Amino acid sequence: MPQKTKNTPMMEQYLAVKEQYPDAFLFYRLGDFYEMFYDDAIKGSQILELTLTTRNKNAADKIPMCGVPHHAAQNYIDILVDQGYKVAICEQMEDPKLAKGMVKREVIQLVTPGTMIDPSASEAKENNYLTALHESNEKYGLAYVDLSTGELKAATLESISLVLNELMSLRTKEIVVDDSVTKTSLDKIEALKIMISKQDEVRESAEASYTIQDIKNKLEVEVIQHLITYLNVTQKRSLGHLQKAVHYEPSNFLKMDPYSKRNLEILQNSRTGKKQGTLLWLLDATKTAMGGRLLKQWLERPLLDSKKIISRQNKVENLLQHYFERSTLQEELTSVYDLERLAGRVAFGNVNGRDLIQLKQSLEQVPKISYVLNELNDGTFDDLLEGLDPVGDVVDLIENAIIDEPPISVKDGGLIKAGYSAELDKYTDAMKNGKKWLAEMEAKERRETGINNLKIGFNRVFGYYIEVSKANLDKLPAERYERKQTLTNAERFITPELKEKEAMILGAESKAIELEYRLFAGIRNQIKDQIKRLQKLARAIAILDVLQSFAVVSERDHFVKPKLTAGKHDVKVMGGWHPVVQQVMGKQSYIPNDVVMPEKLSILLITGPNMSGKSTYMRQLALTVVMAQIGCFVPAASAVLPVFDQIFTRIGAADDLIAGQSTFMVEMKEANHALSHATRNSLILFDEIGRGTATYDGMALAQAIIEYVHDHVFAKTLFSTHYHELTALSEKLPALRNIHVGAVEKNGDLIFLHKMQPGPADKSYGIHVAKLAGMPENLLKRANFILGKLESKKKHTDNSVSDEQNTVEKKADVKEVEPQVDDKQLSLFEPEKIVYKKDDQKVLSEIKETDLMSLTPLDAINILYKWQKDLRKKR
Repeated sequence: MPQKTKNTPMMEQYLAVKEQYPDAFLFYRLGDFYEMFYDDAIKGSQILELTLTTRNKNAADKIPMCGVPHHAAQNYIDILVDQGYKVAICEQMEDPKLAKGMVKREVIQLVTPGTMIDPSASEAKENNYLTALHESNEKYGLAYVDLSTGELKAATLESISLVLNELMSLRTKEIVVDDSVTKTSLDKIEALKIMISKQDEVRESAEASYTIQDIKNKLEVEVIQHLITYLNVTQKRSLGHLQKAVHYEPSNFLKMDPYSKRNLEILQNSRTGKKQGTLLWLLDATKTAMGGRLLKQWLERPLLDSKKIISRQNKVENLLQHYFERSTLQEELTSVYDLERLAGRVAFGNVNGRDLIQLKQSLEQVPKISYVLNELNDGTFDDLLEGLDPVGDVVDLIENAIIDEPPISVKDGGLIKAGYSAELDKYTDAMKNGKKWLAEMEAKERRETGINNLKIGFNRVFGYYIEVSKANLDKLPAERYERKQTLTNAERFITPELKEKEAMILGAESKAIELEYRLFAGIRNQIKDQIKRLQKLARAIAILDVLQSFAVVSERDHFVKPKLTAGKHDVKVMGGWHPVVQQVMGKQSYIPNDVVMPEKLSILLITGPNMSGKSTYMRQLALTVVMAQIGCFVPAASAVLPVFDQIFTRIGAADDLIAGQSTFMVEMKEANHALSHATRNSLILFDEIGRGTATYDGMALAQAIIEYVHDHVFAKTLFSTHYHELTALSEKLPALRNIHVGAVEKNGDLIFLHKMQPGPADKSYGIHVAKLAGMPENLLKRANFILGKLESKKKHTDNSVSDEQNTVEKKADVKEVEPQVDDKQLSLFEPEKIVYKKDDQKVLSEIKETDLMSLTPLDAINILYKWQKDLRKKR
């Protein structure tokens, strides 16, 4: 940038403000536009597709410049913030006409990804959380707030991995840190692509004092204070809608890491990244934005407290039994706007007349909702009815003060009802009488001059005037009017009487507009005093909305009320199904299955063909558990379930190339995470563990994992595999049972039965699946031929080693039943004798000594290329 001494006073002011916000786009108000300069202009013009111009075009150092109209600025701000940028809004703080010298300007708000409060309609059911982190003695204080609703929560976490898990669960876009957070922690947070903002200073404030009053943990108090300070610094306005901070324990909810939520497609479709095709999509029959947000929160944190779960289930059951009352509730809820965010807008001071009408219309539904709920209440809804405060005084205030269809702007008048203010009525009458006098004067002048197109008009420069077309000027008596302005086709005149009425009308109008704004601000402040009541009401309506949604979906899809076992760990789901898959396929196409795991049975070993439904069977149990523990009915003919504390999944294949981890490494890490953290009250889903490495490596690992779960973890585990040799484990592991997906061959074709049956599968049917995929016929014939040779060779090998193996087992008195396999990998072709040249030994030695598991995929490709190059040189 040029030196400040070379700049105009206005650019000096701009640069001084910009220096305070170096990491933000500065929207600098100039008249009717927000302007950007220098690098902001260059980058902003590219992102926002604006025309880039220059200031001081004739100067040696031209200043890049672009701008947006002030009335359309919000759209451009949203685009920048959505892309992860901050925007500082610098406003004119005085009327340019009255200012002496430079107009005073100040940044009135810093908009960041975590502080957006005006979501689009498509995001109305989304929370936007701003998070803060404070680190002390290897513990982490974490707090998060949704600025649009005032929700504020805090927790103490024991490790950075738990912090990362919370950040991903909250889907936070911005985190506020102070100098207590170590570089190691920051690096791990940065890898999640979350904006990191610094706030070291802590300022005392009424908001901070109010929000922390129920928090006892010192670490949580500190992180909340940093968070509130950041909000005060960036928002520069009232935060009166912030609720008291609530301490929460992640251990009080069913735990699922982000990978498990992704595998189970709880909130996001793993293929499209969208809501459709998820459990959220299936269960969301909510009628309000508040209910939609709460449903997501419940899905993120299913309950562990069986009393709370049963309380929700009883409410759902009651609503299910009262169809007509439930339908009426739905109609009333449809007319309720987003009370949480309306309250936030009131506190923030950016609420308008239309928002207040929405608030009034929403509150008018509350007595109707209370009446219907009382009609069906048998004690089940007592707690919700207590929260349904109609806030009648706010309804009366808005009804008496605001017109039914107010304008968008609150500064241009025309939104306060007649009769609310005697002073305003006086100004309004003056304006009406003045305009009536103008109309009468226009008619009188037309009669007396004989000019039928004579008119009285107004503009902001000249005020009121009499306009006569040039063709009619000769009809005007001399000295009748005073000439004011000449136009191409007309002349404009004034009279002393007209100027007198103008002063009266305009004086009344400006005073009325000014008074209306003051009255509106007063009305807003009166409503602001009731924000806590509005927030309590919003919470009760949101809960009712989610519960009616559960009832609607449960009735539609024929879900049943699950029975929770107390102190036992029995699982008995009869005729269960995957709710999302059935919704997509249709009920007639889906074949239900049982999941029966008594107290002493911890592992179901599942075999069967690919595409037969093993993964769906596993996921349906996990989704049934989640639905049960959020209080919903479940997809089954009947269900008896324990309360699970955690769900772990290892499903599907995925590389983590950024971290340099192969599919197999990711698989092992996720499996290890489950084995390290699962308890006997957990649910584990392992799908095809071990398939990412050599056959016998994978089989050995799979068997060892099964045995470890059986002997040490005791969690309910569904383990699907293609290693049929593992089915022999049922002979030595009493808590393991084999089941398989049925399939039959008919005329050489494979038909999936999609039905779970006891015992192991007889074979894999892999070639049949390849046939279904459309593989060439010649290829399939060749595969069948090779399979026959391999099976005959394996059978011969098994027979030749069986006597020796039995002898060894008897001598060692080993009771384990190991898979009957050869100690060498099977070959598709007859082995040929390989003779290595002397020059090849160096490469062979490097191959032998290289730790392949420590290499990234890219490193492995590079070293393989080097070896190939060396060998080709020596040929």
